[in-house]
Amino acid sequence: MRKEERENRLLIDWARLDPEGEELSGEVDIVDLDEEFVHPFGGVRYRLHAQLFGTELLVRGSLEQDFDLVCSRCGKDFDTTVHVDDFTVSVPVGEKDDFADLTSDARDSIILALPNYPLCDAACPGIEQKVERTHDDRWGALDGLKVSK
Repeated sequence: MRKEERENRLLIDWARLDPEGEELSGEVDIVDLDEEFVHPFGGVRYRLHAQLFGTELLVRGSLEQDFDLVCSRCGKDFDTTVHVDDFTVSVPVGEKDDFADLTSDARDSIILALPNYPLCDAACPGIEQKVERTHDDRWGALDGLKVSK
């Protein structure tokens, strides 16, 4: 695989891993959504532990990605960070390639962690409702009414 093909991929060189496993961290730009209300910025930051068990590569750790979202109540833009604290994937490894590609697994985990109904604040009141009250003159006649005991 050429260097250009590897730049925007989350690859683990399993052939060179320490037998006890290794801690891996970094940032890779793998989330490219074409959505009107969801805009990722920066890359996916990862902190992973990768270890080879026979012909399986076990990778566990955390992922996070910054997003610009639109509040589902008030419609305003806000920034948030999506966290995946329990990222876990097991990949079979073989003789044809020394790299395990975790790009789609990491991307899917981040997308699934996005809120269904993003809120800029838990107490967001939503769009301000302006209710116009019409003046009802039928009750105006009672304003001048004097009641005696």
